[in-house]
Amino acid sequence: MNTHCGKNKRSTESGFTLMELMVVIVILGILASIVVPRFLDEPQKARVIKVKMQIQGLSTAAKKFYLDNGFYPSTEQGLQALVEKPTIGRIPKHYPSNGYIAKIPSDPWENEYVYIAPGEHEAFEIISFGADGEEGGENDGTDIQSWNIE
Repeated sequence: MNTHCGKNKRSTESGFTLMELMVVIVILGILASIVVPRFLDEPQKARVIKVKMQIQGLSTAAKKFYLDNGFYPSTEQGLQALVEKPTIGRIPKHYPSNGYIAKIPSDPWENEYVYIAPGEHEAFEIISFGADGEEGGENDGTDIQSWNIE
């Protein structure tokens, strides 16, 4: 009789079997492999959007410079010509006392923007080399150019 009571007590214990736990862990692993990459890609998308907005803002300032002076800053003058009146190259005659923008931002990867004038595609070009900071590249390192912003 004692043996019989022990069996009943054992069969009424609650809890998960090892197999049930393994199934739950596998299901969680599958869900994580689907969901996590989507969230990991979001910061990269946000950086690309920020670059595009910054390039558009810098382009607008360069166009204001052009409207006031009849020419764009040269490559040598660079984007800094939008912050303070250039002292080299062609000197603008109608330059606002506070410049066209307060400062030149770095791209979201802390790299400087490249400014070329005249450009190959437009009167001027502004480029971010992306996460790798080098010309060319793929994925996170893809270049973002002022003439190619969607």
